[in-house]
Amino acid sequence: MGENKIKFAVVGCGHIGKRHAEMISRNEESELVAFIDVKDKVQLGIESYSVPLFSNLEDFFKSGIECDVVNVASPNGFHAEQGMKILDAGKHLVIEKPMSLTKQDSELLIFKGLQKHKQVFCVMQNRYSPPSVWLKDLIESGKLGKIFMVQINCYWNRDDRYYKPESWHGKKDLDGGTLFTQFSHFIDLMYWYFGDITNIQAKFADFNHGNLTDFEDSGFVSFDFVNGGMGSLNYSTSVWNKNLESSITVIAETGSLKVGGQYMNEVEYCHIKDYEMPDLAPTNPGNDYGAYKGSAANHHYIIENVVDVLKERNVITTNALEGLKVVDIIERIYSFKNI
Repeated sequence: MGENKIKFAVVGCGHIGKRHAEMISRNEESELVAFIDVKDKVQLGIESYSVPLFSNLEDFFKSGIECDVVNVASPNGFHAEQGMKILDAGKHLVIEKPMSLTKQDSELLIFKGLQKHKQVFCVMQNRYSPPSVWLKDLIESGKLGKIFMVQINCYWNRDDRYYKPESWHGKKDLDGGTLFTQFSHFIDLMYWYFGDITNIQAKFADFNHGNLTDFEDSGFVSFDFVNGGMGSLNYSTSVWNKNLESSITVIAETGSLKVGGQYMNEVEYCHIKDYEMPDLAPTNPGNDYGAYKGSAANHHYIIENVVDVLKERNVITTNALEGLKVVDIIERIYSFKNI
């Protein structure tokens, strides 16, 4: 049976990497063959896995262990460099959000994937939540008519419990900024629903992270959608003690709606002409500390999609071009930064 399994290795064994390993192990058509991380198994808490651990990609590739796909779940700043090495080695690539920290690096990854005839999968697991699927279908159905206005609010708590001195979080070169690490999922959803943006204006502030991060903790961003309508993204990690909300409000020609909750996991309001709201499947409950807990239960969909694509049963759910667009939008927003 083993010879038909898709063989995976995981780079970066923090919370997200361990999640990938767990989902690979649970998938009947997948097999975990290695971990790559600079820390040891005990430090990482992966002693229960019998697969070998390598301290770098070069050593892993030299080992000759058979592998089809490498999943990158390392700090953001390493994604591009590691992704290039993986594609160069002739492996398919699964890359956690954000794909990279610059549009240029994302383009290089896409080009390398095409050159090597290897797939590049981007992880945007929030697309799988029932409210996300419902809203995407609703917009595509045309039942809302023209989109007038979209407002996205992301108000989270990220304090010294999250930005620990030994962590990569908060460091400009490895983290990239609040929009890359905390809120890129929501920019991905916005792009998925409504398409690209233009006429961006932005204002940023650093209210209470001066000693914790190298970048802003809050921002107001306004823009127009290329496809029509206007939008805004308001975000902050300076909320006291715990997350407040992640929400999207849509005002359209024939109706309005709001998807809210901590992780955009509840439809809070829906009033649309000649339309009755269907019952949605329950969304996985979120834990307060870290968005990956709210949406991480969706990671198994990503592994399933990789297997389905490589076995030629399905298409990629989040393709590399969409991953690039998220990086491009964030980069354009940050071009207004003056702090």
